[in-house]
Amino acid sequence: MAVTKPGNSLTVTDNRTGQSFDLPIEHGAIRTVDLRQIKISSDDFGLLGYDPGYLNTASCKSNITYIDGDKGILRYRGYPIDQLAEKSTFLETAYLLIKGELPDKERLAVWTYNIRHNTLTHANMTKFLDGFRYDAHPMGILVGTIGALSTFYADAKDIADEESRKLQVRRLIGKIPTLAAMSYRHSMGFPYVLPDDELSYTGNFLSMMFKMTEMHYKPNPVLEHALDVLFILHADHEQNCSTSAVRAVGSSGVDPYSAIAAGCAALYGPLHGGANEAVIHMLKKIGSLDKVPDFIKSVKDGEGRLMGFGHRVYKNYDPRAKIIKEIAFQVFEETGRSPMLDIALELERIALEDDYFVKRKLYPNVDFYSGLIYQAMGFPLEMFPVLFAIGRVPGWLSQWIEQVKDQEQKISRPRQIYLGEDERPYVPIETRPKNRVDEQKFGVCRL
Repeated sequence: MAVTKPGNSLTVTDNRTGQSFDLPIEHGAIRTVDLRQIKISSDDFGLLGYDPGYLNTASCKSNITYIDGDKGILRYRGYPIDQLAEKSTFLETAYLLIKGELPDKERLAVWTYNIRHNTLTHANMTKFLDGFRYDAHPMGILVGTIGALSTFYADAKDIADEESRKLQVRRLIGKIPTLAAMSYRHSMGFPYVLPDDELSYTGNFLSMMFKMTEMHYKPNPVLEHALDVLFILHADHEQNCSTSAVRAVGSSGVDPYSAIAAGCAALYGPLHGGANEAVIHMLKKIGSLDKVPDFIKSVKDGEGRLMGFGHRVYKNYDPRAKIIKEIAFQVFEETGRSPMLDIALELERIALEDDYFVKRKLYPNVDFYSGLIYQAMGFPLEMFPVLFAIGRVPGWLSQWIEQVKDQEQKISRPRQIYLGEDERPYVPIETRPKNRVDEQKFGVCRL
């Protein structure tokens, strides 16, 4: 039995044996490995914690992002997200996430210079890109090209060297918009556009995306600012699916390019990076304001889903959604008001007043308005998860660095609860009975 201070432990009684165990509580959590001491016999492995989807399991200690879902709070390194969105820039926020503190003017200037001068990609990358089909999804291209960067920078494998880590951070934050724009241009059949160091981070990205025959691309300042804010809002979000993927892959000691490629792959999924695209499809399906009541009824009847509402973490209004809603109106003043915005506003109004949605705490999340903004700015739906990835790279990198430096971290290796067959002898194929496999149970398809 473990000895702990009174009040700082959890006493567990195993009703199978009658034994009691004191499990130390630290930071509001117990170490699930302490459950291993709870056994029914000496050859018993010990008790496990079963938590599909990690709904209530902390995999790390972090100093980066704080979320209080019940109160609708999101902070980067202690700074409220609304203050950063209003007063900061994406590159300054990226510095904050990576370094832990806001920079002074001199450090921000050096940081910005280093990022801008790492935007070019190796000439061979264009040959690599040309290997993708003409209709390849931009996000699939991004996953492949970021992973390929590990073959261009062999020094990235020395993850224990702090100077090497700093260099890879500059390279990744600098090159992600270039690769993202190249993935779009490839899918459209357009020639690639070189980075322009005289433009801001987001202005340069817009140039590489949309520049055609003009000598100098001048981004619309309203759209440039809106995109910068959206990148800030997406920069980090605690241990979400893609961040967990970066940490899990990174725990093997792999280079950061491979780890970030894993994050992009996770973000590729429609339940994560593709959620705002699903909102656009929903709004298109509704079609007009007069059809909103029928759609709401179908959702209540279980015949559809209200996309862009509700969140695994937030049980209140997503603080990012409030900021994005304001940005949406600024963007539409420049681009013209989309009919889908009126549908979105009506859906939000109903959801915030209807007991059905209020009781289920289905408030608008970050995806509800972001897709409308991206679409108004001229981005195709396929680019939505790519835009998400650009903003999220600083967060992934800060999480990766934190993991590399955390001496408690080990290679990710979850346990399982085995429910399969017990030991059985191998039967030669000549003597096996027919139809031994339960096709419904194992999902086997007949050939």
